[in-house]
Amino acid sequence: MSLFLDPVDHLCLNHFTQPPTRMMSLRTLIIPLAFAPFALSAQIAINPQLGIDMTKLSGDDDLLNYSAEVGFMIGGDLRIGSRFYFQPGAFYISSQTAVSVDGAVDLDNSITTSKMKLKGLVGYNLIDGDAFRLRLNAGPTYNFILNVSDEDGSYDNWKDDFNSGSFNLDAGLGADISIITLESGISYGLSKAYKDQDGFSSDAKYFTLYLTAGLVFGGSH
Repeated sequence: MSLFLDPVDHLCLNHFTQPPTRMMSLRTLIIPLAFAPFALSAQIAINPQLGIDMTKLSGDDDLLNYSAEVGFMIGGDLRIGSRFYFQPGAFYISSQTAVSVDGAVDLDNSITTSKMKLKGLVGYNLIDGDAFRLRLNAGPTYNFILNVSDEDGSYDNWKDDFNSGSFNLDAGLGADISIITLESGISYGLSKAYKDQDGFSSDAKYFTLYLTAGLVFGGSH
């Protein structure tokens, strides 16, 4: 047998022994892309919630006194990440706040504030089990004031007296038991609740306690 190959045999042998670099490149690109949706979905959880809200205005001035009554909230958030996660969300909230006016006119009333709350929290699982998780979260939120009305219609201009929104700082503690999730927290307003008007100025800010229950889908559940 000859140890030398003629040019034709050399070309044929070279064709079949060269590594299929182009095919391997396509394969290394397609396989990760094919599994990307599954990997991404494993890092995203959807959390619809329903709960109660208790909002008052911080501090009592010389004229107005405030106390929180029970309102409701409905909405949801996402958890993007694993043990450490980003938690954006949106909630519709109807808050009830009792207002009493001292002085020449005695007035006891309750105002209802409807608002849309947008959240941009970050969270961390203190306990990160498959069937149980204990969570902490904190971060900024913003409330868009949709409407303000009173209980008996004695004063029609509540919304005109309030600023259109409020920046807040929120912090919460939650627990997941299988797909059931509970969360409690506080929200402290960083913006003034009232507009400054002629003859009236107030530094009152929103202060809220809340409790929600819901379900969590996705993530590692």
